[in-house]
Amino acid sequence: MIKLSIIGSGNVAQHLIQAFSKTAEVELVQVFCRRPESIAHLVAIDKTTSDYGKLQPVAVTIISVTDGAISEVSNNIPFKNQLVVHTSGSLSIDALNAKNRKGVFYPLQTFTKSKEVDFKEIPICLEAKNDEDAQTLAILANAISNSVAIISSEQRKALHVAAVFVSNFTNHLYQLGHDICVENKIAFDILKPLIQETAAKILTLSPRDAQTGPAKRNDTQTINTHLNFLSDDNQKEIYKILTKSIIDNGKKL
Repeated sequence: MIKLSIIGSGNVAQHLIQAFSKTAEVELVQVFCRRPESIAHLVAIDKTTSDYGKLQPVAVTIISVTDGAISEVSNNIPFKNQLVVHTSGSLSIDALNAKNRKGVFYPLQTFTKSKEVDFKEIPICLEAKNDEDAQTLAILANAISNSVAIISSEQRKALHVAAVFVSNFTNHLYQLGHDICVENKIAFDILKPLIQETAAKILTLSPRDAQTGPAKRNDTQTINTHLNFLSDDNQKEIYKILTKSIIDNGKKL
């Protein structure tokens, strides 16, 4: 059994707490957070602390806080030569203090506290400085996920950028579509089957092969009609940029 501690109480930290609490292969020893009451529904109060001095050495300590706080938190850890990892998609493994052995435990998913996820379906990207620590992280990851991969810091940075495009930017486009529907007294729900089918297609097709629409057809009449319809300058500019990108991408064939 791997003894584990988690530092943090945000979206990722809370989902990790829930996932590890469900497996017999991992013992969650401690959770560090500034306000232990914020995770009282997940962890017994005697397993929480807000005092760095009370952190215990364990097999793995996961730092799951905002990127800007990772180095500071790592510096405040009181013990040495233990395996300490962060969950960031964009920060290098070297953001961690060298007094402890370094690693990365990055679950590739979008997390919201109120939305349950199935960790078995979530890819976990690992990085470590030596084979023994990599093996420990692999055992830990396999305890909660069916998809585990060794990914370097540079690869993870690329993966995180790609994830922003396919998740965060895509969700923002949903928001723009929602706004257009609301402005024109249309229920956004009418678009949900289209959203689901678009996402489902790339499970069997490449994104290039799945692409449809006026930009794909270079249908300038429809494109101009849409641009004339849009009154919001931001929406219009995004429409132009994405349309040009799709057209230019088609020319690469």
